[in-house]
Amino acid sequence: MKAIHPLTDLLINQIAAGEVVERPAAALKELLENSLDAGATQIDVDLAGGGTKRLRVADNGAGIGREDLALAVARHATSKIANVMDLEAIATLGFRGEALASIAAVSRLSLASRAQGAPHAWRIEVEGGAVTPVAPAALAAGTTVTVQELYFNTPARRKFLRTEATEWAHCDEAFRRVALSHPEVGMTLQHNGRAAQRLTAGGRRARIEALLGDAFVTHAALVDEEAAGVRLTGFAVRPAFAAQGASAQYVFVNGRFVRDRVLSHALREAYRDVLHHERQPTYALWLTLDPRRVDVNVHPQKTEVRFRDSGAIHQFVRHAIERALATTAAEQPAVSAAERLGMTAARLAPHGGARDGAFGDSSGSAPSPPSFPTWTPGQRPLALPADEPASFYARLFGRREADAPALPNDDALPLGFALAQLHGVYILAQNREGLVLVDMHAAHERIVYEKLKTTLGDRVPVQPLLVPATFVAEPLEVATAEENADALDALGFSMGPIGPATLAVRGIPAPLADADPAALARAVLHEIREFGGTQALAARRDEILSTMACHGAVRANRSLAVPEMNALLREMESTERSGQCNHGRPTWYQLSLGDLDRLFMRGR
Repeated sequence: MKAIHPLTDLLINQIAAGEVVERPAAALKELLENSLDAGATQIDVDLAGGGTKRLRVADNGAGIGREDLALAVARHATSKIANVMDLEAIATLGFRGEALASIAAVSRLSLASRAQGAPHAWRIEVEGGAVTPVAPAALAAGTTVTVQELYFNTPARRKFLRTEATEWAHCDEAFRRVALSHPEVGMTLQHNGRAAQRLTAGGRRARIEALLGDAFVTHAALVDEEAAGVRLTGFAVRPAFAAQGASAQYVFVNGRFVRDRVLSHALREAYRDVLHHERQPTYALWLTLDPRRVDVNVHPQKTEVRFRDSGAIHQFVRHAIERALATTAAEQPAVSAAERLGMTAARLAPHGGARDGAFGDSSGSAPSPPSFPTWTPGQRPLALPADEPASFYARLFGRREADAPALPNDDALPLGFALAQLHGVYILAQNREGLVLVDMHAAHERIVYEKLKTTLGDRVPVQPLLVPATFVAEPLEVATAEENADALDALGFSMGPIGPATLAVRGIPAPLADADPAALARAVLHEIREFGGTQALAARRDEILSTMACHGAVRANRSLAVPEMNALLREMESTERSGQCNHGRPTWYQLSLGDLDRLFMRGR
């Protein structure tokens, strides 16, 4: 048996490098964060070979004094925290004091710096952990760190690196995250002698447009919410323009890019009612709160955090995004089909709107929605006349005098006026922009769903089971069922333990009577355990109401009169999230006159 012996400092640093500097992008992130902590207003990055051959970061920050250069590359030496109180309220991006030491242990590192007010700059070099004496250097201000031949002395580790193109892509993404988190800092990036990014200092909107494109901001809802010392700002792309994959999902907590389970779930929940299952939400959001309310000392890479009150943060973020997405159609930017898709106008561009409203009759009163006990699938009449401009119907249905007034174009009615119905499925309407196409079932489904959510009670009726469904449960599942009996009852579940490791389901939500009772029970217990009874209650209730709305909405091949079609348009304009149905599909499209002209090659 081998004797226990202490590890050398070099070996300790090389082990740490495996966690802190897993690839060139991780080293770049650490160096950029050091520059930001130093108060830099300009950061220049120069890479070669995907960051493996050369990685240089130069800033104009506060700099490092001659006497501190040796400590800067020493393990667990930092200027950012001094005691446990500092550790509990970390206000800087870096704080562990191991990044430079870890990088220096597996590369040839050169650190040149000139402290503010110092007459000269000084330089220190480290090769594979061996530190050279401090020497004079030529540098106007700030700090320049040059990392060459990353992992030159750990060939086994270097074998795990990918191709140059792959490593460059990761470095580019690391640069992008830091640049987005601090738009007030000017930044440049070049790779193999070619300029990749030149970003001037400015606001968040300008930085997002530079890095994510103009369309990101054009198609996004502005988020700006504050409550109880927590603020969320940024942009959340509207569901109709969401991406196929999670291509642009950026969340920053106190200026730090994070991947947090609580925040990710809150954002998924905010989009759940409006996003198609094949698409992913897209956003760039900045969350700001007291550093004492969030723990960033979770992982060496510092991309994971823990909130002191995760439930409150979850609720705040979710509702802030929901409110941002629930805007009226009139507040949406006018985007043509050709502009959105970058293709021919024969392809259509979605457009949508939102705000709460009631589907009223001519007297202004809303018809009573069905209650849970009496609900049955079926089509109800749409006795919903709307006031129509007399001149419009005179032109549409007969009188075409030369002096007849033109079809009204009312900016207060962004979906315009109905012209006709196509194949019993689509409504054709004219607005100021041109032609509007509406999927009447999808639109009415959203209207009915939103109405059910606001008018029905919180308790879901229970469908008793003739024979209780039993399943083997984990002790935590049994405890969750016992501790959340009221929440389960409100969701329409009747269940309880019949043994130390067995649960019996005696009833399930009536509208989901055909579901597997055991699987349904397990799913809701998991949600309650992860996110609390309130979150699970809201999620399951909305699922049930969505099912009811789908069956209660106007069906395809249903003939509608023009007043009914106009009433549906007016209701869409006053209903939250009416741009998408309950399953995330768009409910209407806009074809501008320009799109139609291009389609028929007018003016060419």
